[in-house]
Amino acid sequence: MSTQTAAARLPQVLSRRSWRPGKIASRTLFYVLVAIFILVSLFPFYWMVITSLKSANELSNGTTGLFLHHPTFSAYTSIFSKYNFAQPLINSAIVCLSVTVLSVFIGALAGYGLARTRMRFKTGILGFILIVSFFPLIAIVGPMLIAYNKLHLLNTLQGLIIAYFIYTLPIATWLLTNFFSQIPAALEEAAIVDGATRLQALRKVIVPVALPGVFTATILSFILAWNDFLFALSFIQTDNKATAPLAIVNIGHSQYHVFYNLIDAAVVIVTIPVALLVIFAQRRIISGLTAGALK
Repeated sequence: MSTQTAAARLPQVLSRRSWRPGKIASRTLFYVLVAIFILVSLFPFYWMVITSLKSANELSNGTTGLFLHHPTFSAYTSIFSKYNFAQPLINSAIVCLSVTVLSVFIGALAGYGLARTRMRFKTGILGFILIVSFFPLIAIVGPMLIAYNKLHLLNTLQGLIIAYFIYTLPIATWLLTNFFSQIPAALEEAAIVDGATRLQALRKVIVPVALPGVFTATILSFILAWNDFLFALSFIQTDNKATAPLAIVNIGHSQYHVFYNLIDAAVVIVTIPVALLVIFAQRRIISGLTAGALK
């Protein structure tokens, strides 16, 4: 067989090898498993959505089908008109945005200092910060209640901001420290030689390079504060100061009946901001969480 004939048949041989039956079966099984995983993961949210679009009469009659026959938005209008759900959403937005700005700002300063300062036991300090971020929240509620009572911070958004700030700052600091450690120190040293201060070098040189880490810390801080229920339940006492997760507890309940369509409508509204944030920023989250894994 000539060299030209062998070269001409090479693409056909490679094509047959790449599409051999065993490989086709493994790929098919992989995609089937991925599809099953996606369906199982999305089914609870799908169930909440279709339940929120059903009327109270339809639910009371025991209609629990997987498909909608007469969708209605009455549950969504009811939670805003009857339960004033807009106020808890505003409270959550104020608290979460404030906590996110504070956590990222203070976390960036602390992370930059830890990344650039030579000190003993730095690994132990970072490990302690990471452990604190996973510390059980219920263990600190009691002492904080005593302190908040003396400082008159109970039933205030300011007290909730402080509690969430304590909750989100360690993880933001740990993420940003690891991210800043991957950036060569020569970058800010060149800026300092040109006349910039340390803070100017951090703001104009380091932060733009570390944007994936900053985005990750921002998104995680917002999600942790937005989804929290324990601190809001412990420190908030009136409905006008309640956050969205806490307000859901008082929605859809009567003396003899539970209106699941109202509850699920509120849950869908609370879930939408987080879902959109993750969908549009998933690349930033992945790049931020995997930064430093490979060099």
